[in-house]
Amino acid sequence: MGATARRFADQMASRRSVRHFAPDPVPLEVIEDAVRAAACSPSGANLQPWRFVVVTDPQRKRRLRQAAEAEELEFYTRRASAEWLRAVAPMGTDWQKPFLETAPVVIVVFEVHRGPNSPRPYYVKESVGIATGVLITALHLAGLATLTHTPSPMKFLNEICDRPAEERACVVMPVGYPAAGVTVPQLTRKPLSEVLVRR
Repeated sequence: MGATARRFADQMASRRSVRHFAPDPVPLEVIEDAVRAAACSPSGANLQPWRFVVVTDPQRKRRLRQAAEAEELEFYTRRASAEWLRAVAPMGTDWQKPFLETAPVVIVVFEVHRGPNSPRPYYVKESVGIATGVLITALHLAGLATLTHTPSPMKFLNEICDRPAEERACVVMPVGYPAAGVTVPQLTRKPLSEVLVRR
């Protein structure tokens, strides 16, 4: 038990968000198994209020990138606070999102809210958040890189992904292999003593 927990913690400690992807295709059965794992997550009243839209079509990815960059340009130049811009500066992120087109797969995670033919879901954000964490973990353990991208607002994703109004996008996740020679920012994680409280 202890060895399993340590091994898993060590594997997850090596996970990093990647913003530069190789265009090489990834096995779609790996993506499907990762989504299957995510769909086993706990959810309020077991209503499983999630939808995972796997986008591989180049034209659709191009539309997604164009729409996301339009929102992000507005955000970075007009809506973002100076404090927020300072916080993300070490990561080198800006309004340009080429990874939405170069990554072989983009998974758009939707929250499923009450619709005309569906029951009221409970704890939607919490449930979908847990499922998204499991999805990231499954993809990492399979040897794939991911990035959690959250353009704001996200309503354009319903049209691009052909989803009904009761579904609301919460995360856009490019998935693939890191580009050759890619680097990531030098970030540190808080020590266990700072995040674990014993009582």
